[in-house]
Amino acid sequence: MPQPIRHPWLAFPPVAIHAEPALVKAHPDYAAAKAGDAEAAARLVATTYSSVAEREVMRWAGGRPAVLVPVHAVEEQGVNAIPVVLAEALGQRLGWAVWPHVMQVNAVGHTGASGFARLARQAHFEGPVPLGSPTVLVDDFVGQGGTLANLRGHLIAAGADVMGATVLTGKTHSAGLALQNATLEKLRRKHGESIEQWWFERFGHAFDSLTESEAGYLTRTPDADRVRSSIAAEERGGDPGAGPDPSAAPGAVGG
Repeated sequence: MPQPIRHPWLAFPPVAIHAEPALVKAHPDYAAAKAGDAEAAARLVATTYSSVAEREVMRWAGGRPAVLVPVHAVEEQGVNAIPVVLAEALGQRLGWAVWPHVMQVNAVGHTGASGFARLARQAHFEGPVPLGSPTVLVDDFVGQGGTLANLRGHLIAAGADVMGATVLTGKTHSAGLALQNATLEKLRRKHGESIEQWWFERFGHAFDSLTESEAGYLTRTPDADRVRSSIAAEERGGDPGAGPDPSAAPGAVGG
């Protein structure tokens, strides 16, 4: 399978989050919705949908109609129904179209996974993209933001205009996907040029296409050798001998 496509972030607004993770994950329909039950997803979205997040998405559009592109993700239990249902709910309220033709073509098993597992097993997307209107990415959850980064990359590579992203849930500190210059400089100082070249050969993009959370996670990793060994271990299915997970550090971002 080819490497997922990514692009540097430039100006990209914080993700519009509808509800707190505790509220969403405690909902009685959450598990069924993640497993593909569209009716359960509709009930979940109806009780956690935020008009504040909706207004933020409308502000990005500046009065223009946009196209909503949901993540079609394969979970262990089935195809996650939440992104499509959230996109449909938002589309009905705003009069915007939903574009269901971009598909995630691999199962990555990100739910509950470590940061290195998410970095090593990235989502790949295929399918025609909408052109001529700005697009908004839609997912159920934002953690490190890699899935949204890769969906954005697929759309931009085909000529789409991606203006933002919205999710049903995620922690506030995960909303800022766009990598900050200070974080990028800190990462490069920490691990040096050789690891960035290795990263490019492995994943097809340089550090400037990481999300803010991904870059922070790598910066908290003690050294470049640990980065390489941890990625390799996760590609093999995980290795307890790879050393402590930097997500245990204060301020680390999981997911």
